[in-house]
Amino acid sequence: MALRSIVWFRRDLRISDNPALLAALAESDEIVPVFILDPTLIKSAGSKRLAYLAQSLHHLDDSLDKKLNVIAGDQLTVLNDLIKRYNASSVHIATEYEPYGANRDNKIEAAGIKLVRTGSPYAVAPGRVRKPTDATPYRVYTPFYKAWCAHGWRKPAEKPEIINALKPAADDRNFPDWKLPAGTKITPAGERAAIERFKYFQKNGLNEYDQARNIAGIDGTSKMSAHLKWGEIHPRTLLAPLGESKAHDVFRKEIAWREFYADVLFHNQHTETDYYAPQFAKMRYDKPGDQFKAWCEGKTGYPFVDAAMRQMLIEGWMHNRTRMVVASFLVKDLHLEWQLGERFFREHLIDYDVASNAHGWQWTAGCGTDASPYYRIFNPVEQGKRFDEKGDYVRKYVPELAHIKGIEIHEPWEHPDGYSKGYVKPIVDHKIERIESLTRLEEIKVNKPAYPKE
Repeated sequence: MALRSIVWFRRDLRISDNPALLAALAESDEIVPVFILDPTLIKSAGSKRLAYLAQSLHHLDDSLDKKLNVIAGDQLTVLNDLIKRYNASSVHIATEYEPYGANRDNKIEAAGIKLVRTGSPYAVAPGRVRKPTDATPYRVYTPFYKAWCAHGWRKPAEKPEIINALKPAADDRNFPDWKLPAGTKITPAGERAAIERFKYFQKNGLNEYDQARNIAGIDGTSKMSAHLKWGEIHPRTLLAPLGESKAHDVFRKEIAWREFYADVLFHNQHTETDYYAPQFAKMRYDKPGDQFKAWCEGKTGYPFVDAAMRQMLIEGWMHNRTRMVVASFLVKDLHLEWQLGERFFREHLIDYDVASNAHGWQWTAGCGTDASPYYRIFNPVEQGKRFDEKGDYVRKYVPELAHIKGIEIHEPWEHPDGYSKGYVKPIVDHKIERIESLTRLEEIKVNKPAYPKE
């Protein structure tokens, strides 16, 4: 009788550099590849992310010669059924570390299913990098990065030459028909698209990454975040060709940020939705209303903020520099809690990652793992002038301002024709709200520095 193993794909929708897949192939004569449509995760995902996932599943199926099982339902029930039907001896997975996935896997094992864990979505698994003095986790990024580099990582795993997978039953080919909302356009999904994009980035952007990554109006970032989220490419593959130049090191540091936040969440699971620095829960916040609605719709009257929000609504992705700017605007200018923004990002981003999203928001809000205190407040006008000097980014996403040329686009109130095409006026005065934020900070006595320049 042929030996059979199940390969349960989750955040590893690829066949290259996939140690869990290789382990299953080494152990078995035949594999049963499956993706289980989890009702809980589907309910929490927005339409753009679901449409991306649907595309990615079809690409994975192509790589598996149309032999991917796609089944909706309770994971335990689905796995037990497949094990019984195919007489499978084990279920192979990549280890997950975020709270939901880790708890799910523990419950499945407790119910009696053997899970063979090989690899993870990270170059260095959360919990591995610790302080040499007392083996406690790092709380600050820079020392984590140095220790992470010193720890090192494996080279990319080989792509299997032959994948002997069983043909699925017709009833187990339940590919979802999730469509993109009208007017939206997302980046191509799938392992092939990930590899092609990374090759393009290596040739056209990597060597200037330290300078280009902050310029919102150009194609200066890797655009790997969605591919990493779904495991269409592994961070080892991105790290392998990097050298020691400044540009390469800055890119390596961006990958390390993702791994640092995963490590922080692993050790502090409550911070998925709660404050890393608990004293900030006591700060005086406003209740969401019309201003929050304006922020969500990209109608704050601050062009750089509005362009970013509209980019996310259209593409399911937002430039990293502008993610910080819009987060700062929500928390520091509108005095709203970061969780409101985190949930809105969760709904709209195709690259939503629980650790990166929660702790990216907390970093900007000033209540996370950051050596710089709360008083870092991004000026939305100056950020636009600095990182969209020609106005190309704003012009692309805010057509009401497309008639304004150059840097003047960031201050339409100073332009004689600034509001002729229907653009909205600012909903708040940044200078006033900046002082209000600092005042509220003093109320909880977190820190009382002299007010810095922006």
